[in-house]
Amino acid sequence: MLEALYRTARALPLGRAPASDPARSGIVIQPAGAEARFALRVRDAGASAAGLPLDGPINSVRGNDRRWIARLGPDEWLIGSDESEADHLPSAIAADLGERAHSIVDVSHRNVGIDVSGPLAAVALNAGCPLDLGDAAFPPGSATRTLLGKAEIVLIRHPGGAPRYRVECWRSFATYVHALLAEAAIGAGSTEQAVRR
Repeated sequence: MLEALYRTARALPLGRAPASDPARSGIVIQPAGAEARFALRVRDAGASAAGLPLDGPINSVRGNDRRWIARLGPDEWLIGSDESEADHLPSAIAADLGERAHSIVDVSHRNVGIDVSGPLAAVALNAGCPLDLGDAAFPPGSATRTLLGKAEIVLIRHPGGAPRYRVECWRSFATYVHALLAEAAIGAGSTEQAVRR
């Protein structure tokens, strides 16, 4: 029997909002575009699958803006990729894993990404996140599950010199998380301006 893949167009919960800097503090908050996202679970994964490195340390992220993989536990990864890879990436990963028992679940419609960047990005995130986001505790290339306010998130700090974070949350929390970040950015910006005076 012929099996056809039908992709449902993804409606972004935050719309196509442009990047914003609510306090003109250098903290830019921008909803990420639509991406394919997958939750992968496998024990004894090996070094890689479909070109994605599976042997990185726990709580780390590798890759670039088009394709990334965050290792969240000993047998758990969150994968993000360009939406054009949504149909073939799971089968490529499964082929490379071979006979090893694994689970790969498409969570593209469940997850929403919000990018936060700028010199005070960590200050805005810390308004609702209890983690130490300093360079020593959460250096570039880090990723972990945590909370932002009352929402469970995956927090990723992209590699590179400038502070760039990705907040991955469930679609139902996206409006709350975005508003919390916008309000925190205003507070961080006003605090910075007060310090400069």
